[in-house]
Amino acid sequence: MNITIIPATDLIDGQCVRLTQGDYASRKTYYRDPLDAALRFEQAGIRRLHMVDLDGAKASEPRNLRVLERVATRTSLEVQYGGGIKSREALDSVFNAGARRAICGSIAVRHPELFAQWLTEFGPERLILGADIRDGKVAVQGWLETAQTTAAELIEKFLPQGVAQVICTDISRDGMLCGPSAEFYAALQQQFPTVEITVSGGISSLDDIRRLDRQGLRSVIVGKALYEGRITLEELERCLQNE
Repeated sequence: MNITIIPATDLIDGQCVRLTQGDYASRKTYYRDPLDAALRFEQAGIRRLHMVDLDGAKASEPRNLRVLERVATRTSLEVQYGGGIKSREALDSVFNAGARRAICGSIAVRHPELFAQWLTEFGPERLILGADIRDGKVAVQGWLETAQTTAAELIEKFLPQGVAQVICTDISRDGMLCGPSAEFYAALQQQFPTVEITVSGGISSLDDIRRLDRQGLRSVIVGKALYEGRITLEELERCLQNE
């Protein structure tokens, strides 16, 4: 497979958790120390880690930077970090704590001129546009509010600044282990061939990932399927060795 597999580490109170459909009340803790998960992923051959600060998303500022710093300094993983990045100060703090890439969602919707400025300043290789979708529209503020913008419209806004990475999360499928909206993602990738569309939400098996790979998707985030054993680290390691 050519597709890059990126495990997800969602953080609440410094612990590795998973939600279902973005519902904070559905929280389930898998690792009290997220570094333990990161080390296991690294050992299996993973190179990138998706880290979402759910506390930060609600508080509008990063709240789990110590976790980020520990993972960044004690593993070789390239961490992409999101949640609460709504100011230049927050963005700097995330990069200073060791993130290789920063994920910006709400700020791109509410203050597109600021995100466009950051893209120009830091470069599209360091900034990821987060497009979390509910009923076809982008959701913001930790998925607690819905805007009136579609994923395609949001991406289109930042093409002049060279946006090159977009994580598109289907909230209705997130944590449901029901399979991703493969056709939706494939169409989005075809519409924006210069942009890496990262699939997020609904992955339930390696077959789901293989299907996305065949349809030309370049990267995929896997969360609950890994933590619930639907995809084992041993399977993942064999898959990565056969790339």
